Amino acid sequence: MHTGLAAWHRYMQTGDTALLAELIAPDAVFHSPVVHTPQEGHAKVLMYLTAAGQVFADTGFSYVRELVDGPEALLEFTATVDGIHVNGIDLIRFDLEGKIIDFKVMVRPLKAMNKLWEMMAAALQNT
Repeated sequence: MHTGLAAWHRYMQTGDTALLAELIAPDAVFHSPVVHTPQEGHAKVLMYLTAAGQVFADTGFSYVRELVDGPEALLEFTATVDGIHVNGIDLIRFDLEGKIIDFKVMVRPLKAMNKLWEMMAAALQNT
């Protein structure tokens, strides 16, 4: 699990989508704060995480707290998107090989979630 978390942090520092693609398990699931249904499978999870990387580029995104419990990590983040302060968490579960099998994002406040929904929709259309 720790190798998966370290790889996630490397991806966040480099934006290397090849590294991200290797990090996602074939049957991974992504839970968006604004999309009702879970997004299942490697391709969809990769698409959502890549779009999120585009949305959060140049926003001052940083992790400010990290809690690890066995195969799960909760990473609290902050960023500023179009002048709106964003506070959220990434809840990530890794398999025994260190691959992401479940990724859940929660965001606050509502104004930030609405802005991210708008920007993610645009980014997803471009992927």
